[in-house]
Amino acid sequence: MLKRIDSIIDNIIIRNRSQAIERLVGNSLGENRTAVILSGGNEDSMKISNDEYRITAKLKKSTIVEKAVNKLRQNNFKRIYVIARPNILTSVFNILRDGSSYGVKIEYVEEKESDGSASSLKILNGKLSSSFLVVFGDIIFERVNIEELWNQHFRNNSVATLMLTTSPEPSRKGIVKMEGTKILKFEQKPKESDIYIGFSSMFVAEPEILTHRGHSLEYDIFPKLAERGLLQGHLSSEKEVHIHTKEDIKKYC
Repeated sequence: MLKRIDSIIDNIIIRNRSQAIERLVGNSLGENRTAVILSGGNEDSMKISNDEYRITAKLKKSTIVEKAVNKLRQNNFKRIYVIARPNILTSVFNILRDGSSYGVKIEYVEEKESDGSASSLKILNGKLSSSFLVVFGDIIFERVNIEELWNQHFRNNSVATLMLTTSPEPSRKGIVKMEGTKILKFEQKPKESDIYIGFSSMFVAEPEILTHRGHSLEYDIFPKLAERGLLQGHLSSEKEVHIHTKEDIKKYC
């Protein structure tokens, strides 16, 4: 057991046996995991109609955020933070309340202003003490194997592990150059690329990511982590569905 504990101490992410034990126990129990639904940014840009936001868009008898919470609960994510501006939070609260009827505990975190996705996430600095999952608020991911993404993160000592999928349009995603599971380079929405593997709006991370400099995950944090060898990727056979417009809803339904 001590050899197993010592084997994951890398003096970068995990610096001692105490941290190693906490990581192993947390992963093996698989209960009370933490997830973040990230829906920060200007409220107007998050609307799909005059009175409806992407995250609360209706999908027949459900909504995007309800599908997200149900999927997270199925994978033992029982503590969920929702980050967004005030009006979006109110809309989400009117649907989910405290989360108890969905078998989770939800904490609403108000974003007053933000310079990018990393700035939005950094609001949680000091609130998180163990590995956590981040999903963007405008995606449907019910077919994605979250458990595999989560487990791969624990098999590799990294600050973050990104969910990746193939894309016929690399200029619309964050594109990665890889060696095995290690991401060597991350480039957000390149004008041209011969690489068709991209970031799919979901990742597992360590609290350390909240201390890295930069306003944007995609333009600042991920590229720097890749340069330092601290970014991993998990290639998924199933893709997320982005909901940005009413047309996207029609296509999905």
